[in-house]
Amino acid sequence: MKQILGFVVTAVILSAIGFMLGSYQTDVYRKVLLWVTLALSYNFLFGIAGQVAFSHFTFYGIGAYAIVILIFQVGLPLPLAILATVAICVVLALVVAIPATRLEGFYLALATLAFAQLFIVVLDEGGTVTGSAGGLANYRLPDVFGMQVSGPWYTVVIVLLMLATLAILWRLDRSYFGRACRAVRDDSEAAQAMGVNVARTKIIAYTITSALAGIAGMVYAFVDNTVNPPIFGLSNSFLLLFMVIVGGSGRHAGAIVGAVLLYLMPLVLAPIIGHHHALVFGIFMVAVVLFQPKGVIGIWDWLVAKVRSKA
Repeated sequence: MKQILGFVVTAVILSAIGFMLGSYQTDVYRKVLLWVTLALSYNFLFGIAGQVAFSHFTFYGIGAYAIVILIFQVGLPLPLAILATVAICVVLALVVAIPATRLEGFYLALATLAFAQLFIVVLDEGGTVTGSAGGLANYRLPDVFGMQVSGPWYTVVIVLLMLATLAILWRLDRSYFGRACRAVRDDSEAAQAMGVNVARTKIIAYTITSALAGIAGMVYAFVDNTVNPPIFGLSNSFLLLFMVIVGGSGRHAGAIVGAVLLYLMPLVLAPIIGHHHALVFGIFMVAVVLFQPKGVIGIWDWLVAKVRSKA
């Protein structure tokens, strides 16, 4: 009951913030929330299930492009387009995951990297369907039950999506499946010996997290009302990985802290030190990896332990 109440209070507070911001601040706030949503699902895949995949941001793009194409080119109503987009993400995730279960570490990363690059090629060569290099633009979210969901109310949708993603992954992490994922991450052979179906666990983890990324992509498609290939390029895939590592791999709180910190850092530093912000950004990430392997959230753990020791 306390957990439900906590989620409700958090939803109210985060939603209320959306009604107090200007247009620029609202845009930044929405994208921070979406990056947090992505980081949470990628943290489960990478930090908890132990799969080094670079296709997570690709499914974000698949969700964004699919919902726009299905609504405005195929002509599906919004509810059917949402279901169809989720189905597309699940099917594509299975297509990638099933053969990829034979791969580990570096080879899995290469396979998913190739898939991510293939997606960009398809977008660039997609003609009128994908809008080629220019992407798709000048559309808006269809009315929902006769009402237009826009402005601060769309921010509420993003808040609910982030919290729903966190709730789903939090429950999964504390279930038998979550324990199986951690066992496979730590030692797949030992997990197999204990009765864990390693291949099935990897496939399910990859499919669930990819579908969650696709759902986040659907919501993103109507933030700027435009989608184009550069948005879903490989640079953002690597940024997502850094967010999880810097925040604290395997920790939901770490994913949240890492996403907020690394997304906002360039925005804060650029007006102060100009183009040198990229250098500071890189030094910070390297420093965290070298001197704080548990991520930024590890500093919080250290402070809490120190306070308790004095109590």
